[in-house]
Amino acid sequence: MEDLIQKARTLQSALPYIREFYGKVFVIKYGGSAMLQQELRESFAKDVVLLKYVGIKVVVVHGGGPQISQTLEIFGIKPEFVGGIRKTDEKTMHVVEMVLSGDINKDITSLINIHSGKSIYAVGLSGRDGWLIRARKLNKEEYFSSLGMEVPDQDIGYVGQVEEVNTDLLKTLMEKNYIPVIAPVGVGEKGEAYNINADLAACSIATALKAEKLIFLTDTPGVKDSQGNLISTLTESLAKKLIDEGTIKGGMLPKVKSSLEALRQGVKKVHIIDGRIPHSILLEVFTDEGIGTQIVLD
Repeated sequence: MEDLIQKARTLQSALPYIREFYGKVFVIKYGGSAMLQQELRESFAKDVVLLKYVGIKVVVVHGGGPQISQTLEIFGIKPEFVGGIRKTDEKTMHVVEMVLSGDINKDITSLINIHSGKSIYAVGLSGRDGWLIRARKLNKEEYFSSLGMEVPDQDIGYVGQVEEVNTDLLKTLMEKNYIPVIAPVGVGEKGEAYNINADLAACSIATALKAEKLIFLTDTPGVKDSQGNLISTLTESLAKKLIDEGTIKGGMLPKVKSSLEALRQGVKKVHIIDGRIPHSILLEVFTDEGIGTQIVLD
């Protein structure tokens, strides 16, 4: 009986958060181990469905870097990276779109639908569908300079940055109880495809929707200080200090910088959490303690 009472208490403790977030938009960037391990995949899908059933409007943006590299090698194409960005020539772009918009996107969509029931459905989208993500070639000078990195001489090919998001399409789908699952492939003015970093795509989509939360599922516990301790709440001023001293670096640097920009543009809160923990989304959103790092403005 005590176990049942404890379960009831757990549900009751989530009530204030369910009430607060009812009708709000959450954008979830799905990547890392949570995409690859079956137990974590199932956990993620169930979490997304639960969020939707308690009245939260969910948008999923996914990556797929390892799967793209594996498929490129199968086709005899050597993956190349320039300053951490995948060099994307025409042949590589075809594979990127095939893997992201085809295999991965439909796999995630199907997984969510298995757990959703008849009243809620996930729908897979590429940024090229309905001109969802309008894009142009990434300004590499601006991008690398903003990260304090040397601008590479090499052409990065069909790597894009978001110009505009078709929020009407997303809002229509969400109002009809659909969960948009988005592959980060953008479309240029001539219909050409662009490979867009999934983190940056998620930030742009969350900004366009003025999302309540932008949640990154990663393979790290969150943002850590210089001693390696998890920072539960990262303010803008603390983030700038940690960036200047080199504590925030590598792949976390563009994630934090783009998160801060999303907050300045209207996103209420950003969370970086460990997707290797089952039900990490629920633990972060519906508990007082949380499990990762929340990023807020001062």
